Amino acid sequence: MSEDDGSGNDVNQDDIDSMFDGEGGGTDGEPSTSMNLDEIQEDEVIAKQNQGQEYEIGEPMAGDVAAIYDIPVQLSAVLGRSTMQVSQLLKLGRGAVVELDRKVGEAIDIYVNNRLVARGEVVVVEDKLGITMTEIVKSDRA
Repeated sequence: MSEDDGSGNDVNQDDIDSMFDGEGGGTDGEPSTSMNLDEIQEDEVIAKQNQGQEYEIGEPMAGDVAAIYDIPVQLSAVLGRSTMQVSQLLKLGRGAVVELDRKVGEAIDIYVNNRLVARGEVVVVEDKLGITMTEIVKSDRA
């Protein structure tokens, strides 16, 4: 019986049996699970050809992600935070100073779409403020 998973790689029962009856190259009748680098690269090239891909192993897949380049995202640089009561907020006027939870020289948080992605420093670029990323924050999502 032959199984077709749509990838163009047909596997039949004889192939499966040969992996488990010692013909697979293992010792003591165990199937061999090791592949040399040429076999791995050949399998990757075949898989890419089956998917209609034209790039080499290790080449960036820029063509695959080009569709998302024009999606807008919101970038926020947070200098610090403060908590106060509404009555204190209403008393604030021109020239009022709000104390933040950060110290001078401490890294600021950089958010993309409300998700912390990096930390950095405030810089001046010509006559505007900018940020320099000094640390990339690893995502909790796997």
